[in-house]
Amino acid sequence: MSVNSNVLGGNKLKKRASLTDTNLLLIITIAVFIVMYLCAVLFLKKGFTKPQMFFNILNENASLLVLSCGMTLVMITGGIDISVGQVTSLVCMTCAVYLQKVNDGVINGNVFTSVLIALGIGLAFGIVQGFLVAYLEFQPFIVTLAGLFFAKGMTTIVSSDRISVTFEPFVKLCRTEVNVPFLGSVNKKGIFVPAYVEVGVIVALAVVVLLFCLLKWTKLGRNFYAVGGNNQSANMLGIDVKLTKFLAHVLCGLCAGIGGYLFFLHACSGSPLHAQGAEMNAIASSIIGGTLLSGGVGNIAGTLFGVLSLSTIKNIVTSLGLEDAWWTNITVGVMLCVFLLIQSVILARKNNKK
Repeated sequence: MSVNSNVLGGNKLKKRASLTDTNLLLIITIAVFIVMYLCAVLFLKKGFTKPQMFFNILNENASLLVLSCGMTLVMITGGIDISVGQVTSLVCMTCAVYLQKVNDGVINGNVFTSVLIALGIGLAFGIVQGFLVAYLEFQPFIVTLAGLFFAKGMTTIVSSDRISVTFEPFVKLCRTEVNVPFLGSVNKKGIFVPAYVEVGVIVALAVVVLLFCLLKWTKLGRNFYAVGGNNQSANMLGIDVKLTKFLAHVLCGLCAGIGGYLFFLHACSGSPLHAQGAEMNAIASSIIGGTLLSGGVGNIAGTLFGVLSLSTIKNIVTSLGLEDAWWTNITVGVMLCVFLLIQSVILARKNNKK
């Protein structure tokens, strides 16, 4: 009894420490984003003063937000998935080819079927990669690297050319804008123009809310943290570690399918070049949002602000006239190193307390 009570007590302490670290990293991420955006508004202006600039960040990064949330789940369990970018490209190309065949009258189909295709592709990658990682105990990096190459090859097999979708119901969905109440700006003619978001943003925010609730208030969410914190302790508590890792990859694959379709909605086309480097941006957003590479610590709300911070710094660099790609990459690299340093300090603080 004393041994069990000590194990349970130790686990509770670790859980509290992890939650404390999560909250601290979340506060830092939110503060960094607010400071960056306020500085852009005060010193750069160039559209930052208009509400639509903020909503454009969401419009352009709805897909990345969903991919980053899926990545956060896997990273919390101590894994990683670098295939999500190419899965996004495969989803876009497959759905584009399907809808164009519908448009040409070759097959009978609709937009809903294309959504099912996207979810099916994402789930297939999540299930296969999750099984290899969790039950066959292959390294997540190697498994998902293979998934990346497989998805890249499959995208080219489906079509090697860019395909612009002209299927009218889908085009209408792409062009649908949802006005944001009471927010907007006055144009040069003195007419109030309301701010808007695309349909993809609504879906992305819904995914954020659902996954936040999953991690915060469900047993599966607590299991993710426990497995990422310490596999052996999780086993002693009766947690099925293999199943937990498997489900994390399945959910990440599902997010890749959803994120791929949101990218498709925004681009309204399929191309082998779509979402190039999206997996790196997803990893960077998760880290900036406070997810530790070692696992056990992370927050979906932090990932949201990680995506916003990453996109804002890119916009700031562009507004400064540094439009060359390397300046953006250098800035993102420096920002990522800063957050990794912050995480190291927090980990050192926790270790010193022990």
